[in-house]
Amino acid sequence: MMDDGENRTVNPRIAAGAATIGDVITTRLSRRGFLGGLGAVSGLALAGCTSGQAAPAAIDAEAAEMMAQGAFRFDEIVRGMDAGHHVAAGYDADVLIRWGDPLFADSPAFDPMNQTAAAQRRQFGYNNDYIGHVPLEADAEGRERVILCVNHEYTSTNIMLPGVTAGYPASMTRELCEIEMAAHGGTILEIRKEGGKWKPVVGSPFNRRITADTTPMQMTGPAAGSARLQTTDDPTGTMVSGTMNDCAGGITPWGTYLMAEENFNGNFLGELPEGHREAENHKRYGVPSGWYQWGRFFDRYDVSKEPNEPNRFGWIVEVDPMDPNSVPKKRTALGRVKHEGAESVVAPDGRVVVYTGDDQRFDYVYKFVTRGKFVAGDKAANADLLDEGTLYVARFDADGTLAWLPLVFGTGPLTEENGFASQADVLIETRRAGDLLGATPMDRPEDVEPNPKTGRVYVMLTNNDRRTQAQVDAANPRASNRFGHIIEIIEPEGDFTSETSRWEILVKCGDPSIAQVGATWNPLTTENGWLASPDNCAIDPQGRLWISTDGNDDTGAADGLWALETDGERRGTGRHFFRCPVGAELCGPRFNDSGDALFLAVQHPGDTQGASFEAPGTRWPDFSDAMPPRPSVVVVTKQGGGPIGG
Repeated sequence: MMDDGENRTVNPRIAAGAATIGDVITTRLSRRGFLGGLGAVSGLALAGCTSGQAAPAAIDAEAAEMMAQGAFRFDEIVRGMDAGHHVAAGYDADVLIRWGDPLFADSPAFDPMNQTAAAQRRQFGYNNDYIGHVPLEADAEGRERVILCVNHEYTSTNIMLPGVTAGYPASMTRELCEIEMAAHGGTILEIRKEGGKWKPVVGSPFNRRITADTTPMQMTGPAAGSARLQTTDDPTGTMVSGTMNDCAGGITPWGTYLMAEENFNGNFLGELPEGHREAENHKRYGVPSGWYQWGRFFDRYDVSKEPNEPNRFGWIVEVDPMDPNSVPKKRTALGRVKHEGAESVVAPDGRVVVYTGDDQRFDYVYKFVTRGKFVAGDKAANADLLDEGTLYVARFDADGTLAWLPLVFGTGPLTEENGFASQADVLIETRRAGDLLGATPMDRPEDVEPNPKTGRVYVMLTNNDRRTQAQVDAANPRASNRFGHIIEIIEPEGDFTSETSRWEILVKCGDPSIAQVGATWNPLTTENGWLASPDNCAIDPQGRLWISTDGNDDTGAADGLWALETDGERRGTGRHFFRCPVGAELCGPRFNDSGDALFLAVQHPGDTQGASFEAPGTRWPDFSDAMPPRPSVVVVTKQGGGPIGG
C-alpha cells in the first residue's frame, strides 16, 4: 500500500558523459542480461562470477542439464482473475489463519457484525503483510514447530466494518476507530505440523498481539529523548504506545523480528499552527493525510494538538518473539522514512547490514551498517547492535556504479546551517537529509532483499506513473512507469558494508508483447510468466528469487507470486506460481529453513472498485454470506513432500 504523495524535491539529473539516456539504459540492461549465444553452462559460469569468485573449472553433466532447464521445476499457472486462489499443479495452498481467528485460550469467536477492540486484541489482526519465520525445537511428540511473525499493515475500513461505507467518514465512531487500532500492528504465533499440515497453536505461550494503541514501545538510539519526540503523554520522548502501518520487515541473524513502519502519515488529521517548526518536516512525509478518523477522537492523532506525534512513527521496530513480555524497541539509528521492509545480512567482517526502501514515488534506497559485530549464539552481545552504526542512502550513477552516501551529522550538507542540530535531527528528517546529499529518486522502492549466497541485492521498484520524460534516468528508465522494474545490486566481493557497489536492471516489468510498454524479459518468458508492480520478494534456501506483486491487477490479471531466474541463459525469465483472489495483493512470501513450506499473506481480498462490507468483490476464504472477505496467511506445500519450486 502507498499514499498519494511524492518527493517533490526531485532534481532530475543524468550523469555527465552519457551520449543519450537511451545509450545509458541500453548499456545497463545488456551488460549481464540475456547472454545469448554463450550456451547455458558458459552463461551461468559468467553470471556467477559477479562477487569476485572464480568460475568452477568443470561442471558435471547433471549440473549442465539442470542449468539448461532453469532453476525452477513446476508447471506455471495461467494469468486470470476470479474469486479464489490458485497454485501450481502438484502443490497445496491451505489457509493457515484468517483475520479474527483465535490466538489465545480466552479469544472470543469471530463475530463480524459485533466487532469490539477487546475481541480484536485477542484475535489475528487485519491485512497481514510481512511474514517472518523463527524455527523452534520439535515438541515432545517430534512435531515440527516454528514461530511466525506477521505484520498487520492497515485496515480496509470499507470492507472490514459493517454499515460504514455509505456515510463515511461521519459514520465512524470512537469505538470503530479503536477496533481499527486493535487490528493494526502484528501477531506472533506458534504453528506446528500435524498430520502433514501446518496448524496454529492456540494458547501457545509465544503467542502475542502487538497493536497501534496498547503496546508500550521504547525509543532507542540517537533520536531517543529528542525534544522533537516529546508529547503530552510522553514528556521524555522515550516511550510510545504502539506501532502502525507496519508493511514488510525482517528477521535478524539473532532471531528478533523487525517491523517496518510505512504509511503513518495517513493516520493523522488536523493542521499545524502557522510557522510551526515541524511544518516542512511533516509536509515532506505527507502529514496529515487523513485516511483514518482517529484524530477526531484521540488527540495524539491530531497534529494541531500533538505536533510531535508523527515524529514517533516511521521507524524500524525490533521485537523479541521468544519473550511475549518484552518491550519492543523503535531503533532510530535506522532512520525515519516510510519503510517498506528491513532485511538483514551478516557481512564478511561480522557487521550486520539492514536494507530498506522508502515506498513513495521519487524516494530512496537505504542501508544501515552496524558498528558492532554479530556474535553467533550470544543474545546479550547482539541485543542492541541496531542502536549504533551508519545509515547510508543510495546514488545510482549512470555508469553502473552505486555510491552509498553516509547520513552523518556534520558531514557534507548535514549541518546546522541547513537546519540540523544533531544526529537526531538527521534521523527524524531522513528524507530531507537524502535530498541534500543528492540521492537518486526512485520509482517506489519497496522490498530490498540481500542474497547472502551471491553478494547480490534485489530492489523491487513497484511503479511511478508521475515520472516525466525529463525525469528519466539510468536507474529509472521509463516515464509514466506504470509497471515497475527490478534492480540488482552487486556488492563487491560479497562485502555488503561497501560504500561503492555496482547495479544493473534485471527486468523492466509489464507486458512484453506491447511495444510501448517497454518491458524487457528474457524471450523464454511465456504469456503467463511476466508480471507488473513487483512489491515483496524472497530468497529461498536454494538462493532463488521469488516476486510478489501489488498492482498486477492493472494488467487485467490478479496479483500473485512469480519465480524469477537471475543467472545464465534464463536470466530474466519469470514463471507464475500462485494467484490471489480478486481484489487482493500478495505480501510477505517466506520459506521455512528446509524450503518445503512457503507462507504467503493474502491482503485485502475483495477490495474491488466500489466494494463494501455488504458487497465485497469476493467472500474468500470462507465463501459464506455470513462472513466478509478475510485477509489470511496461506501455507504452500508440495504434494508428496519436497522443496517448493523443485
